[in-house]
Order: sequence, then structure tokens, then C-alpha cells
Amino acid sequence: MIATTFFKRLLGLMGKKKIIKGMAFPKCNSIHTFFMLESIDVLMLEKSGKVIYLYERFTPWKLILPKKDVYTTIELPKGSIEKLEIKKGSYIILP
Repeated sequence: MIATTFFKRLLGLMGKKKIIKGMAFPKCNSIHTFFMLESIDVLMLEKSGKVIYLYERFTPWKLILPKKDVYTTIELPKGSIEKLEIKKGSYIILP
């Protein structure tokens, strides 16, 4: 899922009891996990799609402050980074 509307960006994955799908936030260089019910994995990408930051099992009620050079942030179900073997420098292609 890609958060393209104001409400999708506002709500994101908040309040979901079982997160099974990820969500991409274009033009987003910071996030919070306030009101989240479970941990998530987070990828932060340059405009080219290169992963420059990753956070595994990022817990609820935390904040990632704005990061330089980040263009897109992706929230994924916990364990996705390990399962998909994503590392810094990997490229993610979004539609």
C-alpha cells in the first residue's frame, strides 16, 4: 500500500491489531509509532530507492526524527527485514 492521501498518511498502520501488509510513505523522512499496537520494521530510502536507514522491531510510542536524504519511509510487519534479507544499500522499487 502506498499512502497517497492525507488520511492514509495520517492513519498509516495505527490501531492495527495484526499488521500483515506494509505501507510506503513517499516524501516522508520521519515517523512515529504513537497508538501502534505492535512493533514494526522501518525502511528509509533515498529518492533512488536505496535503503539508507533500517529499524527492526521498532516498538510503539517511539519517534524517528527527520533524517537527511530520506525521501520515502516504508513501514513493514515486524520480522520483514530479516525475512527478506534487506540491508543498508539494498534497493527497493516502488510502483
